Amino acid sequence: MSNLSTKLTEIDFEENQIRGNIPIGVGNLINVERLGFSANLLAGTIPSSIGKLNKLYHLFLDLNELSGNVPSSLGNLTSLSSLILNSNKLNGSIPQSLGDCKFMLNLDLSHNNLSGPIPKPVINLLFYLDLSGNQLTESIPMEVGNLQHLVFLDVSENKLSGEIPQSLGSCTSLTTLSLRENLLQGTIPKSLSSLRGIEDFDLSRNNLSGIIPNYLGSFPFLQNLNLSFNDFEGAVPIQGVFKNASAVSVVGNTRLCGGIPHLRLPKCISKQSKRGLSPKLNLIISVSCGVVGLVLVLLLALLYRSRKARALKSTSGSSPGVSLLKLSYGDLLKATDGFSASNLIGTGSFGSVYKGILNQHEERNVAVKVLNLQTSRASKSFISECEALKSIRHRNLVKLLTACSSIDFQGNDFKALVYEFMVNGSLDEWLHISAQGVDRPSNLPKNLNLTQRVNIAIDVACALDYLHNRSHMPIVHCDVKPSNILLDNDMTACVGDFGPPGCFLPISFAR
Repeated sequence: MSNLSTKLTEIDFEENQIRGNIPIGVGNLINVERLGFSANLLAGTIPSSIGKLNKLYHLFLDLNELSGNVPSSLGNLTSLSSLILNSNKLNGSIPQSLGDCKFMLNLDLSHNNLSGPIPKPVINLLFYLDLSGNQLTESIPMEVGNLQHLVFLDVSENKLSGEIPQSLGSCTSLTTLSLRENLLQGTIPKSLSSLRGIEDFDLSRNNLSGIIPNYLGSFPFLQNLNLSFNDFEGAVPIQGVFKNASAVSVVGNTRLCGGIPHLRLPKCISKQSKRGLSPKLNLIISVSCGVVGLVLVLLLALLYRSRKARALKSTSGSSPGVSLLKLSYGDLLKATDGFSASNLIGTGSFGSVYKGILNQHEERNVAVKVLNLQTSRASKSFISECEALKSIRHRNLVKLLTACSSIDFQGNDFKALVYEFMVNGSLDEWLHISAQGVDRPSNLPKNLNLTQRVNIAIDVACALDYLHNRSHMPIVHCDVKPSNILLDNDMTACVGDFGPPGCFLPISFAR
């Protein structure tokens, strides 16, 4: 590169497969105004000799594998208007010398490993500032309020702390503001009500608190508002962007209430109704509640004794109480690698089954049956299957570990059943290998021998005998077939329901 003509004003090697380092000789191209190496495979450090190119307006080194520090010599580029270094492996702090680039309009250092605070001198004449996806610490500088022409500000996915600066309200040209995934505290400042041109506003995954300001509903251009996973409280506004449930996310704020019905938040309790009760009425209510509570305790005690007596009379096949695992949507998302297609075991009319690994439970293998709630009767199937399976337990029935009824990160209903994973698959896969094309461990026999077949038949018979005659409530499984007979690591057969949902019916109904 040092052999190129010094008269060149523009060099563009973007979107190639160029490897190696940027040569130090690039600093000899003193007339270059635009230098672009975006989207290549460049490694090594950014040569400090680039700081000699005092006519440089645009420097694009993004989407490479560059490492090391951002050279402080870049502060010598006083004509620089665009510095784009995102998506590399740069580390160290942001050099304060960048504040000497008085005509800087676009600065993108996102998705590197930069650390330390945001330097105050860098806050200058910017239009576009993206520092997201780094390890930046301390607070957002108050000087950000000087950026009255700033259109885009993204400092998400860092470790910034403190409060949202009041001065941010002076950035009246902002259309995009993202402070997501930091350690910010305090409330949303009143000064932000002046950001009338905002279109995308993301404060999710911080430690913010207080009420959600009503003025957010008056922003005429606001299209996406994400306030999820904070500690906001009180009523959610219902005007403006809050009318559109798909444009607003407030999940993960357990003390919110009200809002439009689609947000599925609890109703707000009127303060006036609390204040309007007289002391005499309060006393009457308190005494009444105490009496009702005592009666309920007595009834529950009688009910418990009655059930306990019935349990003692039941057969020895009755199931002992089992403590179910407590799993959230996030736990199942992590266990199945985001419900990856590579973990998909099977699908049916009511949903899909995924293999998962619960790391918090000593890397326990599980099968996660996720219901398709768009399917008619799916919710009813979930409830009936939970009711049927929660109290039955037998060595030849697939073990139900827990059930999860929650919402996903988009606010949609999510229901799943978590079963013990059966490593040897279904009987159907063993009986119809050529048709199914099933891959199995090389240490398994190619066919079931006679002894295994007889044992499987006995296991299934034992399971059905338990369901029909020995469980606390006789149950008929209406969908027994090879694909619903699963085999554990020692080829013990267990009756389950991993294909189309089975119908578990009490015998009184089945007849």
